[in-house]
Amino acid sequence: MAHDGHGLTGGAQVILGDLLELTGQALAPVDEILDKAKASVRDMVSVDGRVSNGLVEANQTAAHGLAWLATYAQSLNQMQLWAKKLSTDGKFGETEALIHQIAFGEYLWQIYGGIQMNQGEILRLQDMGLGQDAQRGLMNPAIQTLTQHGNTQAARTRLVELMQEQAANVMVGQSGLDEELEMIREQFRRYAVEKVEPFAHEWHLKDELIPLEVINELAEMGVFGLTIPEEFGGFGLSKASMCVVSEELSRGYIGVGSLATRSEIAAELILAGGTDEQKAKWLPRISSAETLPTAVFTEPNTGSDLGSLRTRAVKDGENYSVTGNKTWITHAARTHVMTLLARTNPNTTDYKGLSMFLAEKTPGDDANPFPTDGMTGGEIEVLGYRGMKEYELAFDGFQVKGENLLGGEEGKGFKQLMETFESARIQTAARAIGVAQSALDIAMQYAIDRKQFGKSLINFPRVSSKLAMMAVEIMIARQLTYFSAFEKDEGRRCDVEAGMAKLLGARVAWAAADNGLQIHGGNGFALEYKISRVLCDARILNIFEGAAEIQAQVIARRLLG
Repeated sequence: MAHDGHGLTGGAQVILGDLLELTGQALAPVDEILDKAKASVRDMVSVDGRVSNGLVEANQTAAHGLAWLATYAQSLNQMQLWAKKLSTDGKFGETEALIHQIAFGEYLWQIYGGIQMNQGEILRLQDMGLGQDAQRGLMNPAIQTLTQHGNTQAARTRLVELMQEQAANVMVGQSGLDEELEMIREQFRRYAVEKVEPFAHEWHLKDELIPLEVINELAEMGVFGLTIPEEFGGFGLSKASMCVVSEELSRGYIGVGSLATRSEIAAELILAGGTDEQKAKWLPRISSAETLPTAVFTEPNTGSDLGSLRTRAVKDGENYSVTGNKTWITHAARTHVMTLLARTNPNTTDYKGLSMFLAEKTPGDDANPFPTDGMTGGEIEVLGYRGMKEYELAFDGFQVKGENLLGGEEGKGFKQLMETFESARIQTAARAIGVAQSALDIAMQYAIDRKQFGKSLINFPRVSSKLAMMAVEIMIARQLTYFSAFEKDEGRRCDVEAGMAKLLGARVAWAAADNGLQIHGGNGFALEYKISRVLCDARILNIFEGAAEIQAQVIARRLLG
């Protein structure tokens, strides 16, 4: 038992002392080791006091490891703020105390012994040039207590007992968000349970587009204009509200949770870089879902290297003529407008010659997916993330009106796109939490229902431990994501925070889906079981909106200055 909601469950005994005091005392040594790692990695990658791109690449393990260490440090800081807020509000109960102590127990041990960048790559402090002397600060008494007694089998078993006492469809532990955001969550959770979850698996297995009826219902609920200012027909709500909505819809099905992603990106592009006329024309249509956008950036040979795009947009009288190929275009067929990145200056080979267009097209149907002149496309068959479909597109003299050059000025496309990355990554982190939560929901129910050797699977410690760690890591990723959303809402630069949330969230979602499938045993490998879909859906999270390696690179470069 946790002691007054603040004790530490360590086997059968209660460790005396205040849990929040212990976890608070653990933060300074973690921040200190992060500072030492920064200094050490900076030395590795600098020439004459300046960070060298070549050396960052040559020392990629150290640089990316620094990003992961910083992500863990920020995660623990956010968990502490979450716990203190709940404690002040009288909401820090036994469930929350267990989540908190397990989180600290596990992440502190990983910082000391090896951070799991993914299942095959473990980052150790010595990879960043830190010897035993530099690590002595981690011998702090609070850290030793938490690593020895925080994440024990007894603590995990007790957490799962409490999880079983809760009603289904409830998250494990208090979110820490205000009442208004929780009311929004409840509304979208209800919708997902009634209109999404019962049908998602069939949409996936038949590789069907999400029905237009769902899109229309979500439009009526305001999903596509959630963060668009009221003056342009939106709701003008916070990025935090976007997180809650994305989380709960993705918990139903990632395809549904992702429907608004392209609207979010298009709206951000237009708000940040569009002319007054473009804002007045496009934002109300995007907000109402009268216009569905798709993002057309990636090319077959570029992947993450957007600066080397080859698709050309040549001035042709008043308009532009577009020629080139694009790939991995989500929801391309039935959308009305493409945020299209193309090269307007043929004499450039980097990002400086790129421009962004709001390229109009006619929505297609099954018989003719791409009816617009100058444009053809073919479907890419994929493992998961199927509800909107993926396409390769070819443009040959495709016409874009001159008035649809974003901002009315050439050469600004890459900069305009960069301004959307924060919101897109925050939203993707929220989708990852939803997918992870879905894996937990499905695995937990299966572990309760499935009997082996005379008892439910959930009564076996390694099964319950998997479920406990899913719940704990979901809460860690959730707090990191909400933090990045709050930073964005306050108008502060948050590319690092958003990157950290996406980096951790994607790993948590994959681990939850993988462990959820393991709990199902052979049945998890059968297509008829929902967990097989969740595993396929979870896998893309570590790749799109910036692969984990790119994310770590971006974070490291910012940390190193």
